[in-house]
Amino acid sequence: MNNLQVPTAFRRNSPGLGLALAAFALAVLISFLVPAIPTLTACVVLGILFAALPWRGSVRAEVKPGLAIAARRLLRIGVVLLGFKLSLVNIAELGWLVLGMIVAIVVITFFFTWGIGRMLRLPGQQSVLIAAGFSICGASAIGAMAGVTRAKDSDTATPIALVTLCGTLAIALLPALRPLLGLDTAEFGMWVGASVHDVGQVVATAQIAGATALAVAVVVKLTRVAMLAPMVALAGVVAARADRVQAAAASAAGEPATDRGEVKRPAILPLFVVGFLAAVLVRTFVPLSDGFLEAAAYGQELVLGMALFGLGASISIGNLVRTGGRALVVALISWAVIALLSYGAVEIARAAGVAALG
Repeated sequence: MNNLQVPTAFRRNSPGLGLALAAFALAVLISFLVPAIPTLTACVVLGILFAALPWRGSVRAEVKPGLAIAARRLLRIGVVLLGFKLSLVNIAELGWLVLGMIVAIVVITFFFTWGIGRMLRLPGQQSVLIAAGFSICGASAIGAMAGVTRAKDSDTATPIALVTLCGTLAIALLPALRPLLGLDTAEFGMWVGASVHDVGQVVATAQIAGATALAVAVVVKLTRVAMLAPMVALAGVVAARADRVQAAAASAAGEPATDRGEVKRPAILPLFVVGFLAAVLVRTFVPLSDGFLEAAAYGQELVLGMALFGLGASISIGNLVRTGGRALVVALISWAVIALLSYGAVEIARAAGVAALG
């Protein structure tokens, strides 16, 4: 029986996975021809375009299982591999002042965005997913938070689209604002690292100002990435508490357990987030070869690219236009707040003469 299941699963999933792999290859080519467009951003856009084309229902049905595998399992593998980019030693070199400000920015923008989303009554888990994507690390954070909140793909797709939109706009907008704000290269790098969402978007934005800006931006950005595990764990605690309150209310109303539709909640810290933490510790304390780190980086971009294409392919432009207005408002407000707070942190660091900023 098991011998038959593997080929059957392969035949079912291979069309969608093959399509996601081809889309990633096309995204790499697009990024090579137009360096201002990060590969992962191109993957999301290609997925949205695929969903918008008038394919026959049989075509969509053929690729749907594989795209679902990409959107969920590959995204989680990408989160694990992201940990190999993060060394606690490099984070410590920023100093306590900068570290404290980065943590404060992440926490403030997360709960502010979450609150705005709830106030505007965003559907499903969109509030917490937008908060995670904009305050922590873009699509990777959205995927991690979706795992602990049991978010549907339809809830995940809109935040992915919005974080891609705002991050792409940042690539053009932030360098244009730099001379107006009077930021030197290191200060610009800190601003970019603290306010732009995905790692790829940070690299695309900061490299415009040179190697110094890029180096500072990446370290600051990866410090935000380090907040992924504690914020996901905190969200898991809140979600578990909400479940208990709901179950207690249903029990008080005399509803049988089977009528309440109780299901087992995922672990407060999902296994792939534990894998992320393990990868961080390995990168910090184990001497890894440059070849391994380069392979991990390429692997992470590959699986995340395929995952983001799968998520993009689940976005309906019509539904996004009809129902995404409130989510767009939340995203733009969150983006503005994190940009302002990050600029304030740069000014404080400048006034304090932080060594990490040169």
